[in-house]
Amino acid sequence: MELTVLLQQTLDLSQDAILISDREGIICYWNAGAERIIGYTADEAIGQSLDLFIPEKLRGRHWEGYHRVMASGETKYKTGLLSSPGIRKDGSQVSLEFSMVLLKDENGTMQGCASIMRDVTERWLKEKELKQRLAECEVKLAAG
Repeated sequence: MELTVLLQQTLDLSQDAILISDREGIICYWNAGAERIIGYTADEAIGQSLDLFIPEKLRGRHWEGYHRVMASGETKYKTGLLSSPGIRKDGSQVSLEFSMVLLKDENGTMQGCASIMRDVTERWLKEKELKQRLAECEVKLAAG
C-alpha cells in the first residue's frame, strides 16, 4: 500500500481530532475525529476561524499566542500536551488535551499549525470529583 494512502487513512479515521489551520487561524482541515468531538462537520468547520470552538473568555490569550508563534516560528509547546476547554457545536464544554505541529514551507516560512486533540472530559470530571472528596475528608479530619 502506498504511504500517502496510509497517511490519509490515519488522518481520516483517527478517533482523535486532527485539524490544520493557516497563518490567520482559519481551519483548512478537519477530520472525522474533530466532527465527533466538537460536533461540526468538516463542511461547517473548514473556512471558519478557530474561534469556532475556543471559549470566548480564552480567545484573547489564544490569539496573542497564535500570532506570536506565526510571526516567530517558535513555540514553547514543541513537546508535551496542552490542556484547554473547548466549546462543542451544541454549546457544551469539552476538556481537551492536544499537541501542536508547526507547519512551514520549504523556505522555513510559517504556513500554519496542526493540532491533534483528545477529549478528556470524563477524566477531568473524575479528577474534579476526587479533589472535592479529598477536600471534604480534609475538613472532617481537621474538625475531628
